[in-house]
Amino acid sequence: MTQRFAVKALVLAVGLSAAMSSLAAKLTVVEVITSPPRTALLQKLLDEYKTQHPGTEIELISLPWGQAFEKLGTMLQSGQVPDVVEMPDTWQGLYASNNMLEDLEPRLKSWDATPQLTDKTLAMARAANGKATMVPYGFYLRALFWNKKLFQQAGLSEPPKTMEQFASDAQRISKLGNGISGYCMRGGVGGTNAWMMFMAAMNGSPEFFDKQGNSTLTEPGAMKGAQLLVDMYQKGGASKDSVNWGFNEIVSGFYSGKCAMLDQDPDALIAIKNSMAADDFAVAPMPVGPSGKAFPTIGYTGWSMFKQGKQKDLAWPLITFLSDKTNNLAWSKFVGTLPIYKGAEQDPFYQTPQFAGWFKELNDPNYVPLTMPTHLKGWGYFNSVIVKESSQETLLGENDTESMVKDWANYLSKEQKAWLATQ
Repeated sequence: MTQRFAVKALVLAVGLSAAMSSLAAKLTVVEVITSPPRTALLQKLLDEYKTQHPGTEIELISLPWGQAFEKLGTMLQSGQVPDVVEMPDTWQGLYASNNMLEDLEPRLKSWDATPQLTDKTLAMARAANGKATMVPYGFYLRALFWNKKLFQQAGLSEPPKTMEQFASDAQRISKLGNGISGYCMRGGVGGTNAWMMFMAAMNGSPEFFDKQGNSTLTEPGAMKGAQLLVDMYQKGGASKDSVNWGFNEIVSGFYSGKCAMLDQDPDALIAIKNSMAADDFAVAPMPVGPSGKAFPTIGYTGWSMFKQGKQKDLAWPLITFLSDKTNNLAWSKFVGTLPIYKGAEQDPFYQTPQFAGWFKELNDPNYVPLTMPTHLKGWGYFNSVIVKESSQETLLGENDTESMVKDWANYLSKEQKAWLATQ
């Protein structure tokens, strides 16, 4: 009797311990695209989740975007694996290719919201290796913000429609003086989009590679696009300080009137519409290249889990909570993404003139969304480190445009051919 009682007591103790452990679950969420208002909204959603799941603790770690890639890598190497991580498309290929992201397909099959997701959402979830490795929370599409007052002061009445006009208008506005420049250049981390977008526009093609896996960046048109940006900076069309500017600097530069044109996604509206009168700025489609077409970049970000994570069964309900229709729409409206659910674009919020430029790009065949080659294992490093360092050298005159672009092309060609060999 004593032994049976002891065994029962042990079983009961283990059961109670397990129950208490589950009640006291602590999840870690890593955010990598940060700003104080954005982090506050995410914390609010996490607090709501905790209210619905008593006993759950959630630690939110916000990594500044400029150092996020390296800091997350350091966390993983040291064994600090987050339960839920905000996963940019530019990193998805790297982590998925290294078999580090959890395959979410089985979980998506049992999630009742999956049939309501758009085809684009599911395609991007599976973009890296054909299996869902994230639940995207929205899409970013690049368009051109322009400051009506500064244009008027420079004798201009409308935004540039062509790349040639874009370069000319930037120089003309910069001649106003008083520290005003035409273009809010992103010379720091995150500047890859502009380089690729302008090179594609001048080259007349959204293709990054030929069939053999060779990069198209060294084609004459693409080289002209890169040179246009270098000339823009070196000839005064962009602020000298902009060689180091990231997202926050270019956006504040625009709404403070330091620079008149900004190529950005809807997320920039968060700060701009709170700091400028609606009549003082507008959003136009990106300028077209010689082919009559423009290739505004389209990107996405979402929620992922690492295979090394030890609490995936607890982390998945949090991902579905953040991704449910109500929370996703609230998140998309706030952070400036196009939401992931079918029919969400009919919401009155997206029917305003502020979104006109983006929806023209989505509906006009002359604007072809440019998808970055995030399937490449080395794309995350290329995007976060190589482009930033080498472009800054070139803008400052320490390198030439042709050498910079050739180095980019060599790197990407090697990556693409390695990827092709696995297909």
